[in-house]
Amino acid sequence: MARKGFEQWLDTPVPDVAEAIENPEQMYTGWFWDGKSPEGDWHLERADKTVRTLFAEQVDEGRGAVILRHRDDALEAYLFHWGFDRWSVHMALLALAAAGPHSAHDANDHALFWAETSGSLCPPEWNGRLACLAINRTGARFTGRLDLTGVIAALRPAEAAFFSLIERLHAEEQTQGPHLSPRDPEFVDPAVLNRP
Repeated sequence: MARKGFEQWLDTPVPDVAEAIENPEQMYTGWFWDGKSPEGDWHLERADKTVRTLFAEQVDEGRGAVILRHRDDALEAYLFHWGFDRWSVHMALLALAAAGPHSAHDANDHALFWAETSGSLCPPEWNGRLACLAINRTGARFTGRLDLTGVIAALRPAEAAFFSLIERLHAEEQTQGPHLSPRDPEFVDPAVLNRP
């Protein structure tokens, strides 16, 4: 994703699921929650949110930890929520689905959804993942199990940044100083927080 595409994506309205994901009812098919229906989970109040306002609010309100940056001509996202925050998880998936048209290549990119209290990615063969969204320039769809070796390898730098952010947040809590780390450009691209 070129820088221009990244900034255009930030200003994209978070789409309705019918516009963004081809098969939302198959979100969990083939994964740990196989057979669970996510149908009611997609009825979301979007309140005219853009990708930028969605993630900027998550950074400002501290409802988890956000790594969202444009690095080496790619979008990197690593989002951690405290507990199963259904609205935030599904809104993030819709926002990431909306990144497809801004991609610089035709191949699939992937967004993973998993539950792991440590926040770690876990190995590619781990059986605890909940969903995988394949995203390309023409659309997005949930896919069943696939070899995630390359996907996990590509996400490792964002995972490392996540754990660095957690360490910094812990240090800030110990000193009771201001929590500046969530807004650090090492973790969140300044354009995300540059709201009109």
